Amino acid sequence: MSSGAEHVGGLGRVHESLDEQARRKGARPIQSVDELRDDDIFESDEELQAFLDDLDRSRHPAGF
Repeated sequence: MSSGAEHVGGLGRVHESLDEQARRKGARPIQSVDELRDDDIFESDEELQAFLDDLDRSRHPAGF
């Protein structure tokens, strides 16, 4: 009987599928997008703006 995990190479590392990792870690599907909300993720409006500016730059690199 197979566990779904297989050893890779000679290093003894185990390769698991995403589903196997989620099951092992007890992850569960979210019930509502509200579960993703975290009002305290940024300490200030300036920190939020810096994040958004960086995100925008990564999505629209100079010269494109």
